[in-house]
Amino acid sequence: MIDGKKIIVVMPAYNAENTLEKTYNEIPFEIVDDVVLVDDKSSDNTSELAAKIGIKHVIIHEKNKGYGGNQKSCYNKALELGADIVIMLHPDYQYTPKLIHSISYLIANDVYPVVLGSRILGNGALKGGMPLYKYIANRFLTFTQNILVGQKLSEYHTGYRAFSKEVLESIKYNDNSDDFVFDNQMLSQIIYKDFEIAEITCPTKYFDEASSINFKRSMTYGFGVLGTSFKHFFTRIGVYKWKLLK
Repeated sequence: MIDGKKIIVVMPAYNAENTLEKTYNEIPFEIVDDVVLVDDKSSDNTSELAAKIGIKHVIIHEKNKGYGGNQKSCYNKALELGADIVIMLHPDYQYTPKLIHSISYLIANDVYPVVLGSRILGNGALKGGMPLYKYIANRFLTFTQNILVGQKLSEYHTGYRAFSKEVLESIKYNDNSDDFVFDNQMLSQIIYKDFEIAEITCPTKYFDEASSINFKRSMTYGFGVLGTSFKHFFTRIGVYKWKLLK
């Protein structure tokens, strides 16, 4: 805890057996109270390993629900366990758990209710091996999104995110997509509710075991992001009412 605020790390997992333990061992348990892992019907031994290394709260989906569906289970369980601060950490070791201290204190001290680990600040994405086409798409989408939703973030596509309990209880994330666009729908909801967002420079790693979507899925995601942003824009100017922002 920090100042009596319970911190829970949630890990949306899919075939993370090779990287889970290394990620878990770097979590700063001097401030983190609990860990929740949701196994989205992996074909490897992710859930068995999670239990073996000491994760008490392991949820196994009997069928694959997708990245967004996995996150819904993560956040619902964290709130059920009484979390005041929820940090999403991918178990594929793409994002370092060593930033949990900095992220947690920003929320615990009521500086910001939402913190994103940005791969773009400090050029961390390219240094970490992000494919050039993904980097260009990230920059284009982020530029477009900032204009449409009225924000000024360095990126909307990071998987390293932390939220206060109040944020999660204020938005209808369970109504969002079960696919990858869930992340952007969630940020749209947060921005629409006028919650302030902090960004912290985050190094990242791209390697064989790190999760990444292919070109075709990336295209689907990109169009989904644009659709989300335009719906947000038209709702913001009052000519459309998007149900996820009500």
